[in-house]
Amino acid sequence: MKPTPPGWPRISSALWYPDASKAIDWLCRAFDFEVRLKVEGDGGRIEHSELTYGEGVIMVGSAAEKREKFPFMRSPSEVGGGNTQTLFVYVDDVEAHCAKARAAGAEIVVEPKTSDYGEEYWSDRGYECVDPGGHHWWFSERLRSPKS
Repeated sequence: MKPTPPGWPRISSALWYPDASKAIDWLCRAFDFEVRLKVEGDGGRIEHSELTYGEGVIMVGSAAEKREKFPFMRSPSEVGGGNTQTLFVYVDDVEAHCAKARAAGAEIVVEPKTSDYGEEYWSDRGYECVDPGGHHWWFSERLRSPKS
């Protein structure tokens, strides 16, 4: 495979919210994302954004403001809460991460729990939550990796 552009992982995702600016602030406060780039247009409209978490990158936009360019994009709140993708992120301390997300208003769907897939596989501790835009997220901490 050819190398990716500098600063970009091989896979990234774009998420759509009713208000991208509010979503960006919330994602940074609740999940510890960092704004790498935020291009604002007329009236503070988000033209493009890039948020990072470690080496991961997500882009956040307002679906309604991009209807002409992306008529197929919708936030979960625009389609009755449906999600066509979910996001999974490894964190260093899942308990602290969950507490911070809860304090910021995330709906915790599954409390932190340990999933052990046996000695040949791995063990993780993770939780599931829903952000204010209706996107489902899973955050996990690796407890044990497979034995080589």
